Parts: sequence; structure tokens; C-alpha cells
Amino acid sequence: METLNTVVLDNGGSTIKAGVVGSDDETVRIIPNAIVRSKGDKATYIGHEIARCRDFSSLHYRLPFEKGYLIDWDAQKAVWDGLFSTEGLSVNAPECSLVITEPYFDLPNVQDVYDQFVFEEYEFRSYYRCTPASMIPYGSLFAAEGLNTSPECVLILDSGFSFTHVVPMINHQIQWHAVKRMDVGGKLLTNQLKEVVSYRQWNMMDETYIMNHAKEACCYISTQFIADLEICRSTPKQNSVVMEYLLPNFSINRAGEIRRPGYELAPTDQVLLMENERFTIPELLFRPDDIGLEQTGLPGTIAASIALLQEDLQGMFWANIGVIGGNTKFAGFHERLMTELRSLAPVEFEINIFESDEIVPLRTDVCQTSRFPLPSSHSSRVFGIWQQRSAQKVWPVGHRQACREEQEHKTGRCRASANEETQPSTGATRCIICCSPSVTTAPLFDRIASVGVGSQIQG
Repeated sequence: METLNTVVLDNGGSTIKAGVVGSDDETVRIIPNAIVRSKGDKATYIGHEIARCRDFSSLHYRLPFEKGYLIDWDAQKAVWDGLFSTEGLSVNAPECSLVITEPYFDLPNVQDVYDQFVFEEYEFRSYYRCTPASMIPYGSLFAAEGLNTSPECVLILDSGFSFTHVVPMINHQIQWHAVKRMDVGGKLLTNQLKEVVSYRQWNMMDETYIMNHAKEACCYISTQFIADLEICRSTPKQNSVVMEYLLPNFSINRAGEIRRPGYELAPTDQVLLMENERFTIPELLFRPDDIGLEQTGLPGTIAASIALLQEDLQGMFWANIGVIGGNTKFAGFHERLMTELRSLAPVEFEINIFESDEIVPLRTDVCQTSRFPLPSSHSSRVFGIWQQRSAQKVWPVGHRQACREEQEHKTGRCRASANEETQPSTGATRCIICCSPSVTTAPLFDRIASVGVGSQIQG
């Protein structure tokens, strides 16, 4: 049987995490999912090319994702082309399979465009499209001593670029009726920080990249919010909370950084004082009503999701909460979440929060492309890749138009009998090409090879 390389593509709204399983160079690339126009360089950079930029002031972003969904396919194709090229992963699509993530509650029309791009634009041999949370149980996020499999009931908290989702799963199947969404993500936090800083100190409304870096470097989740506010109020600009962030100086190619003890300011240095902004901005994850969003915070959203599940299983979900996404990397996040969940959960239930220990270090050089070696088998915190047991089925270009009829596809059935197969376990007959991967593709796969794609750092 021919062995195909498998391309893993975590297609996030802010960054793409990608790697190739089976190739000689099993490294993971983390690149911005954007086309950027630099006002200083007067040049345009696509995805991985942003590492060549030398002036990050007043960058203009063209993002493929808008409000959490992929809408600009021209921009997305340009980023993918660069990633698959020899400058990126050196992918020969017709000889590879693809595993790609999609947003939660993705629209059927958008999913059709995914199929068209994968098979007709790039001509991959086969592909598997799924949500990020659906892959987590196949990794080792929930691994315990002596156990090689994840618990049957888990709850995934995925806080990314556009939204924060709470996703309960039973036996690797998402319980969609209990999935909850908060309209708070990394993008909202960065935009809020820009507005606050622009009102109080410097005009940073056009400096999205710089403020996103300042957010990642300085902000934290306060476990004593009122006490920290009182510290900032009593002794402004001279307290233990204040942190000085040196704005970048691109004339001497110096990136933005936290001021080190003993560093003497030069006449050209510009300092951004981060005081209560350090903890009031991330506080929106727990108190979105602070900016007028009529939604509950993370603890209440988790409790509401678990309340919709079977009563006799709720204790297992409280005991197996996994957190992923860039916003969960704020210092103090784990402690604050645990404290507030304990006050909401029934006293007889144990609460365990599992978080990834694969921390992507902050960049000391602005916009440096990150590369990491893939971890060994079963050490992934993000992905497990299905590898096919049987001979690879070549899914012909144009089959979508030939076999898919609108109503039949929505019901998971296809009239192209030549492309049907019977599931031994259920006896159901489904199309191996156009039906839902969660229903049809899973029986075709047998072995899981883990791939670490790093932490989902979302700005």
C-alpha cells in the first residue's frame, strides 16, 4: 500500500499552525494568517513572508477570517500557496492527504468552498475537515499515569482569535446541543487595549501588531481583581502592578519589549506604562458585561453548558475540563478559572482543569516565524491524525458536481451508488466522498499518529 504524507493544517483566524507527517522535515510552522501591507517598508507580505518585514508600524491587515468565519478566499489561497511552496512546507498536494480545521458551526456554503479548494484547486488525494476540539481527545491533553486514552466525557474550552467556545464531548463526539459561544476572543482584547491606551497615553489605533505584542507580554488574569484595582488607585504609576513597555524603534531595528531592571532610557525611547490595563483587559473573559456585552463569563458559560448534559454524566465533565487557545496562556488563568468554577459546581463534584504545557515563547524579534520539532508519538496537545487503514481512495476532481445534490447532501446521503459503502457497525450506506467526516470517514481510519502543532496562540 502506498504511504502518503499527511499535511496537518490548524487554520486559525490569527495564525496557521502546520506540519507534515511522514516527510523528512517534520517541523511545525506557525505563520500569521494574513496579508499585511507595511507603511514603512511600502511592501506587501503574505503569510510566512512577514518575517522579512523590518518596519511594523501602521501595518494594514487583510484577514481571510471575519467574525470567526472564512470569507476572503483569495487572501486565504495566497497564504496557503506560500505555506505549501518550497519556502514553507514544500507540499506536493496530489501526493498528500490533508487534515484541516474549520470554525465551529461552519456554514454549509463555506464548507462546500473548502471541498472545492482542497480537491479542485490543490488536488489533494483525500482530506479530513473537523473542528479543533474534536481532535483534542486523540492527543495527550487528558493523559494520566497508566492511561493511554482520554476520558469518555470531556469538556473543551477553546478561547481563540474571534470567539471562545465551550465544547462538551462524549466518546469523541461533540454534543452540539450543549456547545456555548462567547463573543470574546483575542481580537476583541487587542482592540480594547488599543482604545484604552490611545485614550490615556499614545495614539495606537493603527498599531495592531505592536499592541498585540504588548498584550501578550504584559497582561495577566488577576485572582484578586478589587485588590489590584485599589493598588493602582492609591498609588498611580508607582506601584507593584505598573510595567514599562518600551515601544519598538524600527530605525535601529529594535523590537518592543518590557523594560529590564537597570536599563537606562535613551532620549529616543518611548515608554508605554501598563498599569491597570494589565489585568482589566483580560478580565473581559470573565466579565464581558464590563464593555456592554450581555453575556456571562467563562465560568458561567461552562456551568450553563454542563447543565444541558445528562445529569448522571455531569460530574465527569466537571472533572475533565481541558483548556486550549491563546487566551488561556495568560498568567493566572488557571487559578482564576478554578476558583470561580468551584463556587458554581456542586460540592460533591471534583473539578480538574487540564492545560497544555507546550508554551510557545514570546518572540524577542518582532514577527519571527516559529519552528518546532514534532514531538514523539502520542505527545500531541492539539492534534491526532487519522491515517487510513485501507488503500487510499482517490477522490476525483469534479465529483462534487457529479454526485452531490443539495437536499441529498444535507441528509448525508448521495445518489452516486458507485461511491457508496456500507458501515459494518450500523449497516448504513453513505457516500465516501461527500458525507460528513465525523460520520463517514472515521470508520475508514485505524491508527492515530500524534502531531504537535504548538499552542494555539491567537492574537
